[in-house]
Amino acid sequence: MAKTAKKSGKSGSSQAKGSLKTRLHSAFRRGVERFRAGLRRWVKRLALGALLITLIPILLFSVVNPPTTFTIWSEYRRLGDIDREWVPIEAVAPVLARSVVAAEDARFCQHWGLDAQAIRAALADGGQRGASTISQQVVKNVFLWQGRSWFRKALETLMTPMVEAIWTKRRILEVYLNLAEMGEGIFGVEAASRHYFGVGPDELTARQAALLASVLPNPKQRSAARPTDFMRKRAAQIVDGAATIRADGRAACFED
Repeated sequence: MAKTAKKSGKSGSSQAKGSLKTRLHSAFRRGVERFRAGLRRWVKRLALGALLITLIPILLFSVVNPPTTFTIWSEYRRLGDIDREWVPIEAVAPVLARSVVAAEDARFCQHWGLDAQAIRAALADGGQRGASTISQQVVKNVFLWQGRSWFRKALETLMTPMVEAIWTKRRILEVYLNLAEMGEGIFGVEAASRHYFGVGPDELTARQAALLASVLPNPKQRSAARPTDFMRKRAAQIVDGAATIRADGRAACFED
């Protein structure tokens, strides 16, 4: 009888330990599930917050002209003054708009912000040529900063299709024409046209427009008023390119 009672006691103790272990395991699993559920909620909230933070300025600047950019602000601090005046795209000679597109992004009307053909060509060339579209440059200028970090490039790649989805091509080009650096402390086609040629951007000739566009890749080292032989050759190519995109319809997305 005593032995039986002892065995029964041991059995009950083992069952109690097993039951406690099961309860602890169940409680741990419930805790893990609650943690995961809470983490998922916070991730969703953070993602939604990041989306809203991104969308609000994109929506705002689709109708409001950006007051400044990181580059403009930096140059103002460095130089003490800058030359810049916003003009609507209606006050820009169509040949200037076509020249800039022909020089910087001839497939502007054919892509959705990222040009797969240009990217493949850049990769095939070993990264020696740029593949940034006008849309990407606008995103970088308006919302981000200059530099070659992978983080900035990733943000640019994510934001560019969003801008393309919300802004019109005409709006994207209008912002670009007003924010592009075109000389030391000179931003936008209004300031550049008057600085280099003494006329407004609506009065430029095809050659003047092409010379202005040829400055864009290296605005601090090039001058449309004192073009090098390379710039003259490049300008001649841009004149032909501007005429070509007009003839084949690749300017249709930004022209009336």
